[in-house]
Amino acid sequence: VKPSNILVNSRGEIKLCDFGVSGQLIDSMANSFVGTRSYMSPERLQGTHYSVQSDIWSMGLSLVEMAIGRYPIPPPDTKELELMFGCPVGADYPVSETSPRQRMPGRPMSAYGSDSRPPMAIFELLDYIVNEPPPKLPSRVFSPEFQDFVNKCLIKNPAERADLKQLMVHIFIKRAEAEEVDFAGWLCSTIGLNQPSTPTHVGGL
Repeated sequence: VKPSNILVNSRGEIKLCDFGVSGQLIDSMANSFVGTRSYMSPERLQGTHYSVQSDIWSMGLSLVEMAIGRYPIPPPDTKELELMFGCPVGADYPVSETSPRQRMPGRPMSAYGSDSRPPMAIFELLDYIVNEPPPKLPSRVFSPEFQDFVNKCLIKNPAERADLKQLMVHIFIKRAEAEEVDFAGWLCSTIGLNQPSTPTHVGGL
């Protein structure tokens, strides 16, 4: 699961593509080491067996990316967050006191504003995913429910990470299901498309 595999049309219908390495896994393990590494869960990057819980991690990472507008590893600092959202957001991403790093990581694949750091190498990125704290959403911008939903997806230990059943009854999902949002209308107005005569209304996120 990654943003480039999420499709949306002018009717507001959202679909996932590239199911070649996906599926519903029940009491089974996926053993092939394939996929886009930057969206892989820590357990996959470490070469251990993995299950559908790995896709939960990838979904959480994708949600953070779509929310802040760039790949979230390494996480943006306060200055970049303020450029993103146009307002003071506070220090939402403190550096871990237990981090073994002696220097700041390289800049991410994309960033807001100028960044003099060298780009983050792929092995540095994968090491960061495995050994550093997972990204979080800025608390002054997004709702506590959305933050909690993402945090439950991005728990490093797959045994402690939320599963599909838990996520489907999360308050963030339940509130979204109860809302009526003209997603098709918003999408078409945003990217300049003609809206179909019978748009699809979906629960708001």
